[in-house]
Amino acid sequence: MQDFARASALVGFDTLVAEYGLSHTELLRDAGLPENTLDNLQGLVSYRRFLKLLKLSAARSGDPLFGLKLGLSQGVSIFGPILYLLNNARTVGEALTELKQYFHLHMGAAHVEVSAYGDQIQLAYRVLDPGQPGINQGAELALGVGRKLLQTLMGENWQPHPMLLEHARQAPLTAYQKLLGVSPRFNSDTTALLLKPAELDLPLSQADPTLHRLIREHLDTLQNLTDLELPGYVSNLLRDLLPQGRVTVDHIARCMAMSRRTLQRRLSDSGTSFQAVLDETRQKMALRYLRDSTLQVTQLSDLLGYADLSAFSRAFTRWFGMPPSRWTADHH
Repeated sequence: MQDFARASALVGFDTLVAEYGLSHTELLRDAGLPENTLDNLQGLVSYRRFLKLLKLSAARSGDPLFGLKLGLSQGVSIFGPILYLLNNARTVGEALTELKQYFHLHMGAAHVEVSAYGDQIQLAYRVLDPGQPGINQGAELALGVGRKLLQTLMGENWQPHPMLLEHARQAPLTAYQKLLGVSPRFNSDTTALLLKPAELDLPLSQADPTLHRLIREHLDTLQNLTDLELPGYVSNLLRDLLPQGRVTVDHIARCMAMSRRTLQRRLSDSGTSFQAVLDETRQKMALRYLRDSTLQVTQLSDLLGYADLSAFSRAFTRWFGMPPSRWTADHH
């Protein structure tokens, strides 16, 4: 399971929770996410913990529509460079097709689908593991973002679209109507926004074909890294994911949408291996934290994804010829 999302999925989270008198750092910590998650919005977070955070926020704020409100307030700002691609497509349909194609760069734990739904078109949100706690909050957040995206793309041609949700309503219907101007259809067979087929052909007035081509080339580069670039990309992934627990080659391969064998072969072709990249990444992170932070060695062991302190100490001694406690004493 590709259990990750860009931290940009939490844009505006701190502002919204402050309206309820809550601390965003406390909520992040209690959900098992780093307290500084919002400092690096291009970093990765566990989608499972992201959902836990939404569920926790809804409970502590006493607002069952927390996820929907966050999605509506975020809108298109969560998409980063993908947004520039969408805005410069020729039509609404082309933009939604490219959202489907590149959505995995924003979130690996879910995908979007653009397909027929009766005589209409559905822009659907599909979570790869739909049995996770907090999934209802995540679904409403996603459709809130989708609604704002359609509004941005269509401009003056936009009007509220029917919203379908697979779960039962989480608040009085009037609360949904006040936020959306329409009543969602609950207990549906899909989680989606419905469009009229003709809306796919609406032109985007701000489209710039040259800029669109350049952005598409940039996003394709992210998907088609050369073997020389691959180790650095894997190392960046590891830096994001190590604090969330032990990271395996299988996990990284899934995050990169390739098989374990393919990842290992491509790393071998570039003259290294997954274990070598993991070791090097951990060494650099360990030295940086020991030099520049006040973290305890036990905390550092957890941050680097080790099962226990003794495993980290053995690895550190192998790298630097001394245990971390002695290194710290010698360099401070």
